[in-house]
Amino acid sequence: MELDITPIDYETLVYNVMIDLPSIYSVVIVEDEYEIAYSTDNWDISTDIPNICSIWESMKAPFLMVFGVKFTILECEIDSMVATSLLGKGHIVGVKDEERKIIAYVAPDGDKKAAIVELSRILSTLSSKEPYMDKNTQFNTEDIVTSEKEENYGDPLLKNEILTFLNWIKNPDGLQGYINYALQQNNVQTISELAKIYSELIDIFNS
Repeated sequence: MELDITPIDYETLVYNVMIDLPSIYSVVIVEDEYEIAYSTDNWDISTDIPNICSIWESMKAPFLMVFGVKFTILECEIDSMVATSLLGKGHIVGVKDEERKIIAYVAPDGDKKAAIVELSRILSTLSSKEPYMDKNTQFNTEDIVTSEKEENYGDPLLKNEILTFLNWIKNPDGLQGYINYALQQNNVQTISELAKIYSELIDIFNS
Protein backbone atom coordinates (compact mmCIF):
# COMPACT_ATOMS: atom_id res chain seq x y z
CA MET A 1 0.00 0.00 0.00
CA GLU A 2 1.49 3.33 -1.06
CA LEU A 3 1.18 6.35 1.18
CA ASP A 4 -0.40 9.44 -0.35
CA ILE A 5 2.10 12.12 0.65
CA THR A 6 1.15 15.57 -0.60
CA PRO A 7 3.96 18.12 -0.46
CA ILE A 8 3.24 21.19 1.63
CA ASP A 9 2.45 24.20 -0.54
CA TYR A 10 4.23 26.83 1.53
CA GLU A 11 4.16 29.37 -1.29
CA THR A 12 0.38 29.42 -1.60
CA LEU A 13 -0.16 29.60 2.16
CA VAL A 14 2.22 32.54 2.50
CA TYR A 15 0.92 34.26 -0.64
CA ASN A 16 -2.67 34.17 0.62
CA VAL A 17 -1.67 35.67 3.97
CA MET A 18 0.36 38.43 2.30
CA ILE A 19 -2.65 39.25 0.13
CA ASP A 20 -4.87 39.48 3.22
CA LEU A 21 -2.31 41.63 5.05
CA PRO A 22 -0.08 43.50 2.55
CA SER A 23 2.04 45.02 5.33
CA ILE A 24 3.70 41.60 5.64
CA TYR A 25 6.51 42.07 3.13
CA SER A 26 8.59 38.92 3.65
CA VAL A 27 8.25 35.51 5.29
CA VAL A 28 10.57 32.64 6.14
CA ILE A 29 9.55 29.23 7.51
CA VAL A 30 12.11 27.34 9.60
CA GLU A 31 11.85 23.65 10.43
CA ASP A 32 13.88 21.52 12.83
CA GLU A 33 16.52 23.80 14.31
CA TYR A 34 17.75 26.15 11.59
CA GLU A 35 16.58 24.54 8.33
CA ILE A 36 14.78 27.00 6.05
CA ALA A 37 11.87 25.13 4.50
CA TYR A 38 10.57 28.16 2.62
CA SER A 39 11.42 31.83 2.10
CA THR A 40 9.89 34.54 -0.04
CA ASP A 41 12.18 35.58 -2.90
CA ASN A 42 12.72 39.04 -1.45
CA TRP A 43 14.22 37.90 1.87
CA ASP A 44 17.41 35.90 2.30
CA ILE A 45 18.16 35.91 6.04
CA SER A 46 19.77 32.47 6.12
CA THR A 47 22.87 33.84 7.86
CA ASP A 48 20.73 35.54 10.53
CA ILE A 49 18.43 32.59 11.25
CA PRO A 50 20.68 30.78 13.80
CA ASN A 51 21.05 33.98 15.82
CA ILE A 52 17.34 34.83 15.63
CA CYS A 53 16.33 31.33 16.72
CA SER A 54 18.89 31.30 19.54
CA ILE A 55 17.71 34.67 20.86
CA TRP A 56 14.09 33.54 20.66
CA GLU A 57 14.86 30.35 22.57
CA SER A 58 16.72 32.27 25.31
CA MET A 59 13.81 34.74 25.77
CA LYS A 60 16.27 37.10 27.50
CA ALA A 61 17.99 39.19 24.82
CA PRO A 62 16.89 42.85 24.50
CA PHE A 63 17.32 43.02 20.73
CA LEU A 64 18.14 41.04 17.58
CA MET A 65 19.92 41.90 14.33
CA VAL A 66 18.52 41.23 10.86
CA PHE A 67 20.40 42.41 7.76
CA GLY A 68 22.52 44.56 10.07
CA VAL A 69 19.45 46.38 11.41
CA LYS A 70 18.82 46.41 15.16
CA PHE A 71 15.30 45.43 16.23
CA THR A 72 14.35 45.98 19.86
CA ILE A 73 12.39 43.03 21.26
CA LEU A 74 9.05 44.22 22.62
CA GLU A 75 7.58 40.80 23.32
CA CYS A 76 9.21 37.39 23.51
CA GLU A 77 7.10 34.40 24.48
CA ILE A 78 7.47 30.66 23.92
CA ASP A 79 5.15 30.78 20.92
CA SER A 80 5.48 34.36 19.64
CA MET A 81 7.93 37.22 19.25
CA VAL A 82 7.61 40.90 18.32
CA ALA A 83 10.56 43.21 17.67
CA THR A 84 10.68 46.71 16.21
CA SER A 85 13.24 49.10 14.78
CA LEU A 86 13.47 52.31 16.78
CA LEU A 87 14.68 53.99 13.60
CA GLY A 88 11.41 53.24 11.81
CA LYS A 89 12.75 50.43 9.66
CA GLY A 90 9.88 48.05 10.30
CA HIS A 91 9.20 45.11 12.55
CA ILE A 92 10.15 41.46 12.91
CA VAL A 93 7.40 39.15 14.16
CA GLY A 94 7.30 35.40 14.59
CA VAL A 95 5.23 32.47 15.78
CA LYS A 96 6.34 28.91 16.50
CA ASP A 97 5.38 25.52 17.81
CA GLU A 98 7.42 22.38 18.39
CA GLU A 99 7.70 21.69 14.65
CA ARG A 100 8.53 25.00 12.99
CA LYS A 101 9.00 28.74 13.25
CA ILE A 102 7.46 31.35 10.95
CA ILE A 103 9.22 34.70 10.90
CA ALA A 104 8.13 37.77 8.95
CA TYR A 105 9.20 41.31 8.18
CA VAL A 106 6.36 43.81 8.61
CA ALA A 107 6.26 47.32 7.14
CA PRO A 108 6.97 50.27 9.51
CA ASP A 109 3.30 51.28 9.51
CA GLY A 110 2.07 47.68 9.65
CA ASP A 111 -0.05 46.14 12.40
CA LYS A 112 2.26 43.81 14.37
CA LYS A 113 -0.59 42.08 16.20
CA ALA A 114 -2.51 41.46 12.99
CA ALA A 115 0.65 39.95 11.50
CA ILE A 116 0.94 37.57 14.47
CA VAL A 117 -2.66 36.48 13.91
CA GLU A 118 -2.07 35.84 10.20
CA LEU A 119 1.17 33.91 10.78
CA SER A 120 -0.60 31.84 13.45
CA ARG A 121 -3.14 30.83 10.79
CA ILE A 122 -0.31 29.42 8.66
CA LEU A 123 1.22 27.66 11.65
CA SER A 124 -2.13 26.12 12.57
CA THR A 125 -2.61 24.88 9.00
CA LEU A 126 0.84 23.30 8.94
CA SER A 127 0.68 21.75 12.41
CA SER A 128 0.43 17.97 12.49
CA LYS A 129 -0.94 18.02 16.02
CA GLU A 130 -4.58 17.54 16.83
CA PRO A 131 -6.41 20.54 18.27
CA TYR A 132 -6.80 20.61 22.05
CA MET A 133 -10.58 20.38 21.70
CA ASP A 134 -12.74 18.69 19.13
CA LYS A 135 -14.70 21.11 16.94
CA ASN A 136 -17.94 19.39 17.98
CA THR A 137 -17.30 19.82 21.69
CA GLN A 138 -20.26 21.42 23.44
CA PHE A 139 -19.66 24.17 26.00
CA ASN A 140 -21.70 25.37 28.90
CA THR A 141 -21.78 29.11 28.18
CA GLU A 142 -23.01 29.86 31.71
CA ASP A 143 -19.87 28.26 33.17
CA ILE A 144 -17.66 30.24 30.81
CA VAL A 145 -19.26 33.56 31.77
CA THR A 146 -18.96 32.69 35.46
CA SER A 147 -15.31 31.74 35.06
CA GLU A 148 -14.54 34.99 33.27
CA LYS A 149 -16.20 36.98 36.03
CA GLU A 150 -14.23 35.12 38.70
CA GLU A 151 -10.90 35.69 36.97
CA ASN A 152 -11.82 39.30 36.10
CA TYR A 153 -9.02 39.74 33.60
CA GLY A 154 -10.84 42.43 31.63
CA ASP A 155 -9.97 42.97 27.99
CA PRO A 156 -7.08 40.52 27.24
CA LEU A 157 -5.95 42.54 24.20
CA LEU A 158 -5.78 45.73 26.25
CA LYS A 159 -3.92 43.91 29.02
CA ASN A 160 -1.41 42.54 26.51
CA GLU A 161 -0.85 45.99 25.01
CA ILE A 162 -0.23 47.45 28.48
CA LEU A 163 2.23 44.71 29.41
CA THR A 164 4.06 45.16 26.10
CA PHE A 165 4.27 48.90 26.71
CA LEU A 166 5.59 48.37 30.25
CA ASN A 167 8.24 45.95 29.01
CA TRP A 168 9.28 48.50 26.40
CA ILE A 169 9.63 51.17 29.10
CA LYS A 170 11.75 48.89 31.32
CA ASN A 171 13.95 47.71 28.45
CA PRO A 172 17.17 49.81 28.17
CA ASP A 173 16.90 49.46 24.40
CA GLY A 174 13.24 50.45 24.47
CA LEU A 175 11.95 53.88 25.51
CA GLN A 176 15.25 54.87 27.08
CA GLY A 177 17.15 53.94 23.93
CA TYR A 178 14.68 55.85 21.77
CA ILE A 179 15.01 59.01 23.89
CA ASN A 180 18.81 58.77 23.98
CA TYR A 181 18.91 58.42 20.21
CA ALA A 182 16.65 61.47 19.76
CA LEU A 183 18.92 63.48 22.07
CA GLN A 184 22.08 62.35 20.28
CA GLN A 185 20.58 63.33 16.92
CA ASN A 186 19.33 66.61 18.39
CA ASN A 187 15.91 65.82 16.92
CA VAL A 188 14.05 68.90 18.14
CA GLN A 189 10.65 67.79 16.83
CA THR A 190 10.81 64.35 18.49
CA ILE A 191 12.10 65.81 21.77
CA SER A 192 9.30 68.38 21.75
CA GLU A 193 6.66 65.69 21.14
CA LEU A 194 8.10 63.54 23.94
CA ALA A 195 7.95 66.54 26.28
CA LYS A 196 4.27 67.05 25.42
CA ILE A 197 3.52 63.37 26.09
CA TYR A 198 5.37 63.56 29.42
CA SER A 199 3.32 66.62 30.40
CA GLU A 200 0.08 64.84 29.44
CA LEU A 201 1.03 61.79 31.51
CA ILE A 202 1.73 63.99 34.53
CA ASP A 203 -1.68 65.62 34.13
CA ILE A 204 -3.37 62.20 33.87
CA PHE A 205 -1.74 60.82 37.02
CA ASN A 206 -2.37 64.01 38.98
CA SER A 207 -6.03 64.21 38.00
